[in-house]
Amino acid sequence: MNTKQENKALQSDRSIQSENTFRGALVSIALPVTLQSLLQSSFSMIDQIMIGQLGSDSIAGIGLGGKFASIYSVVLGAVAVAAGIMIAQYVGQKNEKELAKSYHVNLLVCTLIAVLFMTVCNLCPGPIMSLYTKDNGTGALAVDYLRIYSYSFIPMALTTMMAVLLRCVDAAVVPLMASFLSVILNTGLNYLLIFGKLGCPAMGVRGAAVSSVIAQVGSCILTLCIFLWQLHRKNIRLAFDLRLSGVGRKQYIGILAPILVCEFGWSLGENVYAAIYGNMGTDPCAAMTMTGPVQGLIIGALSGIAQAAGIMIGKSLGKEAYEKAYGDSKKLMKCGLAGSVILSLLLILLGRYYVAIYNVAPQIQAVSYQILIAFAIISPVKVQNMILGGGIIRSGGMTKYVMWIDLIGTWIFGVPLGLLAAFVWKLEIPYVYFVLSLEEVIRLLISAVIFRRKKWMRSLE
Repeated sequence: MNTKQENKALQSDRSIQSENTFRGALVSIALPVTLQSLLQSSFSMIDQIMIGQLGSDSIAGIGLGGKFASIYSVVLGAVAVAAGIMIAQYVGQKNEKELAKSYHVNLLVCTLIAVLFMTVCNLCPGPIMSLYTKDNGTGALAVDYLRIYSYSFIPMALTTMMAVLLRCVDAAVVPLMASFLSVILNTGLNYLLIFGKLGCPAMGVRGAAVSSVIAQVGSCILTLCIFLWQLHRKNIRLAFDLRLSGVGRKQYIGILAPILVCEFGWSLGENVYAAIYGNMGTDPCAAMTMTGPVQGLIIGALSGIAQAAGIMIGKSLGKEAYEKAYGDSKKLMKCGLAGSVILSLLLILLGRYYVAIYNVAPQIQAVSYQILIAFAIISPVKVQNMILGGGIIRSGGMTKYVMWIDLIGTWIFGVPLGLLAAFVWKLEIPYVYFVLSLEEVIRLLISAVIFRRKKWMRSLE
């Protein structure tokens, strides 16, 4: 074999090895995260299917109560994203000191946010829910659900931060185990407390909230036990230290602030959408709420790719392997596109069977299926935005790009289109949902331009 042939063979072997490394990293991170997301999404589905047996008022009540609680989840997720960006890069740099600082600072921020939201939900749940619906019965159910569910916020914050660190050190299966326990607890307690089985009181919507709180506490305890064991096993010392240097504070704020603005702005927009649906009437709101768990399952099924993108690309950027980061990013987007198209086709075929589970009027079932069709059409675009904006572009710490993308999409296009479609054009709710969802196309176009310019690729100091 001549030198030229030897070089080609060597390049081929390196390409195969690189591809195998990519696939191995993707599967080891994405699969546990995907399964965990599916389990977490099943929280909502289990609640709503069981509550769905009590009628459309209860469905709408738990949907609206959960919608405000989702603002907390989004803000918490924003801090987790910032933590993931920093921890992934410090893992790539093998900088244990900065890793520990990043973990503890973000843990403190998460806990303070949890306390703030829990306090607000307990002091003024009535005025909050009055913004979502004028139906007194539905509003009262939403208030009950929100007040009780808010007690899950602190254990949720602790679990989230532990999960971020575990994923970055290749122990993503631990959060999966904790989520599995949560779903088992939630399902069993829902059966007992919603319907009053085995001598338990029939608590309805309140029972669903209590079940979720207990399940989150159980998940937190299990995660903590395994978290401490994994730290010992991997010889990671998280020395408690909240003292960031001047440069460190500036860098942290530069990463976190745009994410908080972005996620809070996006979540507030989602809540405006919920208020639009709620003010269109109880039946349209119930139909929209019924589709939420399926939307969560499909997005959750592909969220692992976005999480893997943030960690894999972040590690490559930490090592200053920029070409590898760019090439792997394109592979991740292709995986997400293929998966989202397949799931959208399955949703179109099977959506009728899902809506038939609920004990609601046939017309509400029909409207719910139409909303699912609209979601199936826009879903591949949503998934690309999740991977590109939520994982890849953020991995270099340039979070301000994603902030502007989301604010433009939500507030310049999504909210105005939703208000026009619902209250000026007087469209039915499936069309309102589809029209306002077109803002996802705007986001993708802007994100694609930023991605190709490569300015997001950088290593943290």
